[in-house]
Formats: sequence, structure tokens, C-alpha cells
Amino acid sequence: SLTENLDDLRQYQVIVLTGTSLKDQLTISDFAHKNGIFIVIADIFGLFGSVFTDFGKQFAIADPTGENPVSGIVADIDSEGLVSALDETRHGLEDGDHVTFSEVQGMEALNNSAPRKIVVKGPYTFSIGDVSGLGEYKRGGLYTQVKMPKLVDFQPLSEQLSKPEILISDFAKFDRPQQLHIGFQALHAFRDKHDHLPKPHSDKDATEILELAQGLAGQGDDKVELDDKLIRELSYQARGDLSPMAAFFGGLAAQEVLKSVSGKFHPIVQWLYFDSLESLPSSVERSEDLCKPTGSRYDGQVAVFGAKFQEKLANVNQFLVGAGAIGCEMLKNWALMGLATGPKGKINVADMDQIEKSNLNRQFLFRPKDVGKLKADCAAAAVQAMNPELEGKIITFRDRVGPETEHVFTEKFWEELDGVTNALDNVDARQYVDRRCVFFRKPLVDSGTLGTKGNSQVVLPRLTESYSSSQDPPEQSFPQCTLRSFPNKIEHTIAWAKEKFHQYFVGPPET
Repeated sequence: SLTENLDDLRQYQVIVLTGTSLKDQLTISDFAHKNGIFIVIADIFGLFGSVFTDFGKQFAIADPTGENPVSGIVADIDSEGLVSALDETRHGLEDGDHVTFSEVQGMEALNNSAPRKIVVKGPYTFSIGDVSGLGEYKRGGLYTQVKMPKLVDFQPLSEQLSKPEILISDFAKFDRPQQLHIGFQALHAFRDKHDHLPKPHSDKDATEILELAQGLAGQGDDKVELDDKLIRELSYQARGDLSPMAAFFGGLAAQEVLKSVSGKFHPIVQWLYFDSLESLPSSVERSEDLCKPTGSRYDGQVAVFGAKFQEKLANVNQFLVGAGAIGCEMLKNWALMGLATGPKGKINVADMDQIEKSNLNRQFLFRPKDVGKLKADCAAAAVQAMNPELEGKIITFRDRVGPETEHVFTEKFWEELDGVTNALDNVDARQYVDRRCVFFRKPLVDSGTLGTKGNSQVVLPRLTESYSSSQDPPEQSFPQCTLRSFPNKIEHTIAWAKEKFHQYFVGPPET
């Protein structure tokens, strides 16, 4: 047991607990808090999950956002300290930000003075407070945002259980995190009593969980009103183990570890509860018999969705466009879920790119030996090794998906698909795939990332807007693989030339 010799934990800077009993969580987290060790706790029960963080007293966040500091040109500073940006340019600042000034004429005392805290008055104006005694503004000036360190006090788990500080991730479910906070404790209490979690879709166990939760909800100063249906669903899914949820919460926990040791980006303070009950299909039957374990590798998924859903999933014909960072994640999740492993199942993967060494830090299906090979082929081979049931079920294409390859991706090809997933790095290709999905009435999942930011969009025929219905802003940067291997716009050649110029004439010499 981890708690047998707590002194062994002193060697660590951060401790991450997953799948641990609440009793052990409390013991280890209290020890860690007293000894200045950061702790991250993650729990998943089916489509429900939580993350808890404790980074101790006076934790310093050097850069809460990770964004580049904002700067701009001053148009005017009035006698009340109201600063206007030049030519109605959005300043991009927020309340509580700090700025410094330079090259201001008329209020020279502002130049290179201590950072001033601002209050946003509008998209083009902000206030720097009292400017009396600084003279009258004449002209010129630049403002620059200064990142100020922020100190946060974390409480140990033992205190946070009774008075949780919860980060709301979805305001459409504003009352749900408090209920899940109680429900998760009820699950831990049930496991301590019976030495196992509630059986999948067992009404008897769900009733006991509800009674435990109602007892916990009545304790303390703040009474929590419970939704019986929600707590029962939590009990039904308690033994569920879903690879997409594990990937999501694993990513969250890993990010919190990086935040704790770097001081960059604002950590979760202190609880985050998330559920994806929207993923439950209304058209598929679930019962205790249909959700019981059968010794299959998919038992954790059947516990949530039922055997009939698993059978349907196994016979899907899916098209993945792109096998890069997002494409690797998709294929890995599909392999673990058992997508297309049935007699009618098929996964089509299209990507014309070759693997570069720079891909290896995020496209985890590839290894150094794969550099120079086609992404689609290597990704397919990697996930077939993960799940041998996919042998012969993945068809790879080295063709670009576009108007020029409609002889490859024919009308018959599109008509036979059950769904399409975009994992692309440019808007034009996304829009083409979207147009084909609209024409052939196929559901589409589109997603993308940019640094630490990401987005996803689900497009359903006759139900939601299509991807092309909204206009994305112009791309500020281009993927390196596009610039080096497949430049197809004048902007790509300019960006390539700028990169080369910086490499040869501006950057430091390489050693």
C-alpha cells in the first residue's frame, strides 16, 4: 500500500493519484500538504470524472495565461487616466492586468515607471487610475502588458471535501458539480463497505448509492439538493472504463503536473467535475443484463453503453481524414473502443504526409524508425498492434482529399460511409470535406488545435449547421509540414522564405 511508508514519498515533487480509495487519498494528500509536495488526484467513473489539485500555500503563478504580452499605440490619455488605443484598435487587455508606458510626450513620468493596474472601460479604452501631477498628455506613447505573478493558497483534501472550491467548466450544468462531489464520495463509501463498486445498471446498488448520497448531502452548512436520476446514472456507470475519458482526464492531470512545476498557466483551483452524459445514445437499450461483464476487453465500455451499442460500434464504416496529432489520438481511441472490429467494420485513413522528426513529440503512434514513412501506413500498423481485431479492417490512402482525387474517393465510397472525422491542419481541406458530407448527408466530427487551445464541432445532417456555415479568421501561422512539403498558396512560400531568412541572418548560429 502507498500509505504503509509515507516517508518514501518525500523524494517526489509531485504525486498523482488515480483509481485510489478516498481513505488513501486523504492520508497521502494531508502528508503531501504538510511536506510541500504538490498533489493531483483524478477519478473516472464511466462518463463522469474529476480532478483535484493541491499545490500548497502561497503557490506562485508566474504567467497565468501563457499568452504573449499585449502591446499597442496610445492615442490619448485624459485627465481622469483614461487611455485610448490608436485608430480604435482593440487593446486586448483584461481587468486586473498591468501595463507600462514608453515614449509618452507630455506625461513623461509615466515612461518606464512601475507597472500600473488597469480597469477595462471598453474594447478600445482602459483606465490607469489617478494621473494627477503627471502633467498634460501631448502625443505619442506605447503601452505594454506586464505579466505579474499571482499567489494562490490551496487547502488540503480533508478541508476541501466539506467546503469544495469548484471550477465550473459548463455553465449549462451549473448545479451538477456539487451533486457529483457528493456522488463520488458515496461511491467511495459504497466501495469501502462492499469492497467493490456498484454493479452496472443495478437498481439495487443505485438505491443504496442514492441513500448514501442523501446522507452526505444533508451534512455541513450548505445543503445540496440532489437529482435522483443523476445519482442513479452515476451508480449505473461506476464500473465503466472508457478510453476517451481516460485520455481526456489523463491529459488534464498531466497539464496540472506541468503547471505545478513550471508556474506557467493557471492551475485548476481546486476541483473540476466533468460529465459527458450527452454521449449516451437514446436509441440503444440498456439494462443490467445487457451491461453485465462477459470477459471481453470491452467490458468497461459495455458497462456504460450496453452490449447492443458495442455490436453497433463494431460494424461502423468510418473515414479519418488526416493521421497527424489528432488523427493518432482518434485511431488510438477507436482501437481501444473496438470501433470497426466487427464483420462489416472498416476504417479508411487518408494522409499524404510523411513522418518528420518534429512530429514525434506529439504524434505518439510514430517512432524514430518511422521517420520518412507515410503517416497513414504507420498509424494503421501501430493501432493494429494495440488491437489485433483490427487486422485487415484499416484501409490507407496516400492521396490528398480534394476535387482532384474524386476518382479515388468516389460517390460509391462516400455513400458507403457511416461517418467522417476531420484531423486536418488547414481550412480549405476542411471545407471541401464538409461540402462532401453535406452533399452525401454524412455526420462529421471536426477538430483542431493551436498551441494550448483546441476546438471541436459535431455536424449532423439536417440537425446542426455545417462547418462552412461559419467563417474562421485567417490563419496566423502555417503547419511546418505544409510549408516544407506541400506549399499550395503564395502565403506559404512567403512564410517559408521568412523562416529561412530568420534562420540564416537573424537567429543565433546552430551548434
